[in-house]
Parts: sequence; structure tokens; C-alpha cells
Amino acid sequence: MSKGTVVLAYSGGLDTSCILVWLKEEGYDVITYLANIGQVEDFDAAKKKAESLGAKKVFIEDLRAEFVEEFIWPSVQASAIYEDRYLLGTSVARPCIARRQIQIARQEGAQYVSHGATGKGNDQIRFELTCYALYPEVQIIAPWRIPEFYNRFVGRKDLMEYAEKHGIPVPVTPKAPWSMDANLMHISYESGILENPKSHAPADLYLMTKNPEDAPNSPDVLEIEFKKGVPIKVTHVKEGKSKDTPLDIFSYLNEMGGRHGVGRIDIVENRFIGMKSRGIYETPGGTILYHAHLDIETFTMDREVRRIKQGLGVKFAEMLYNGFWYSPECEFVRHCIDKSQESVEGKVQLSVFKGQVYILGRESPKSLYNEELVSMDVQGDYDPCDASGFIKINAVRPIGGRRISGSACVLCSVHPNCI
Repeated sequence: MSKGTVVLAYSGGLDTSCILVWLKEEGYDVITYLANIGQVEDFDAAKKKAESLGAKKVFIEDLRAEFVEEFIWPSVQASAIYEDRYLLGTSVARPCIARRQIQIARQEGAQYVSHGATGKGNDQIRFELTCYALYPEVQIIAPWRIPEFYNRFVGRKDLMEYAEKHGIPVPVTPKAPWSMDANLMHISYESGILENPKSHAPADLYLMTKNPEDAPNSPDVLEIEFKKGVPIKVTHVKEGKSKDTPLDIFSYLNEMGGRHGVGRIDIVENRFIGMKSRGIYETPGGTILYHAHLDIETFTMDREVRRIKQGLGVKFAEMLYNGFWYSPECEFVRHCIDKSQESVEGKVQLSVFKGQVYILGRESPKSLYNEELVSMDVQGDYDPCDASGFIKINAVRPIGGRRISGSACVLCSVHPNCI
């Protein structure tokens, strides 16, 4: 008798193919679910493989458009960046994938969901927090945390032997000696030979971006138009080519950034589970948008509002990294960030060249920049003595290691201790 139905987040690779057969061996009916979020994948072959291994049903879902609009765009609005460098490409994909997995589980009356995430990583937390938030009654089977499983499959050799025994097709060519995760937002590389943080990344590791040294010797100039903090159009200035749907915009920025080697980082980060890990990431389109959005936001947003929003962006990035997308606190922070973006509107021109993004100019109907007021050549209606009050208020702060009384207007009678 079946123990029940389980929806397995399935990739078609060695691990999840073995997990599919192992779950059947344990007495479960298995439904496989594969999300298309922009990775290079032979989806037809993955489906046939799952069916041949005994999957009761196979779901392959194209989530690319909703991934961009509902997950990447809020991250762009937030300027979400973890520990000052990581643009969260894996983190932002997990709630998108797991949401659809839960929808399928409910639709099919499945009591269980399963995944192939390691017991040492962040993804197990991201998947499971999403599942519990959206389907509290669901039971999760995490094989890499079950002693009977991880003691049986100590290494890849054990998985290969199990695959051979059960007729599971395995790649003819050896797998790259590192772990890789790809989606529209980025590709990440970790584990294997990368676990020594001193080792340099092999030259053939990067798949999404060209080596900046080999990139074109002339830049591509792009204009990105924003409304409410999200891009609504990208135009190649010289070629006149434009994209205006979210998926097309992001895909085109990936193409342009990849062509010029934009968005490569090599970092050691703090996993939520409590260990440091080395990760190499390439995020071409996301890096371009990070710089462009930062520029138009500063141009159009009130200074004090932006100061608060910056803090919220840091908090949002931490919650996203740690898997709390569907928590009440993250929903609240996203709402506040979305509110802050109401006036973030306009166009930014930039160039991408040899691994870098260079801001060239910007314009906006919501600009808070006053050219006449700030001009060094035009007085306008500004009275320089208006600054005296500001200076007095701030004069109690240390200057050169000393304190001044603030009783004098430094524009009219310079205090000797200030010199």
C-alpha cells in the first residue's frame, strides 16, 4: 500500500533522479515538478526520464515571466544586496519555485513535498519555510537530512552505483568539479575544487559572462526607463533596439552584460545555517539594474525617505537570503519599499564596458535636482546666509578633534578653533 503522494522538486540530474527512485522504493507515489526559471535545460528529456523512472505525473512549469515581475523586480526596487556584494540570484528564485510546488501539491492532494537540497546549505530552509508558510499541514521529506539516506549515499560514487543498479541514466561525460545553480538572475558556483577559498576560479568556469579581457573594445550604451522603481523599457542607444516587457528587458540586459563581462564576484559569505561558504557568482543583468536603479532613486527620492529605505533594503536582503519571503515581516518591508518607489521614475543612460557599468546621465519628471539652485554661476533666489543656521546646529560636533560653541556664524565671524 502507498504511503501517500509526494511532489518532488526535480531537476533531472543525478541527485533528484536517485531521490525519485528512492522515494518509490520507500513506498510513495511520486509526482515530479521541474520549474523553468531561465536555466539551460532539455526539459523534454527531463520529462521522459522522470516518466521512465516511474513518476506518477510530471509537471514542467514555465515560471520565467512571474519570476521577473514578482520576485526580481521587488529585489531591484529594494536594491537588495547581501553582505554588500551578493545580488541574491539563488535566494530570490527559491520562493518562486516552492510556491508553484505547493500549488501542485494542493491541486493533486499530495500530503508530502520533497527536495534534493543538502543538509548543510541555505536552500533547504528557503524551500521549507515557503512550503510551511503556504501549506502548513504539508509534510516535508528532506532525504539529505534522513540518516538512512545520507549514510547510504556518502558520496557521488554511491549515487552512481545506485543509479546503475536501478537503470537510472547518468551523464556520459564527467560533471564539472563544482556545484552550479542557474536561472535568469544568475549562475552560482560552489563546492568541489572551489571549497579552498585560496584557489582561483578556473578560466572555463564562467558560462554567463565573457572574460572582461576578451570583451568588445567599444562600449554598448543603454537607456533604461523606470517607473515606480522598476524598469519598463531598455533601449540600445546606437542601434535603436528596444525591449519593453519584463522578461525581454531582463533577458536583453543579461545579453548585454554578459557580452561585456559584467557582474562577476568571488566571495565568502555567511550562510544562515551557521557556516561560511565560498561562492562565485555572475549576475550580468542584475548588476546593470542595481547601478541604474540606485542612480534614478537618488535623483528622485527625498533624502530622509531614502535613508530609511536603505535600512529596509538591508533588512529585506537578509530576510530574502534566509528564506523569509513569505513571512509577515518581509511582506511588511516589501510594502514599505514599494511605497518608497512611487516617485522613482525616469531614464538612466549608461555604458557597459570591460566588466564595468558606467552611469552617463539621467532625467526624470520627478527629479528633486534644481539646476538653478545648485549652480555655482547663478545666484537665483538662494541666500547664502541661510546656511548659517545649519552650520550652527551642526557645530557642536567635533571638528579637528575640538568642539566649538556654535555661538558664531562661521560665514560672518570665523571661530578660531575651526581653522
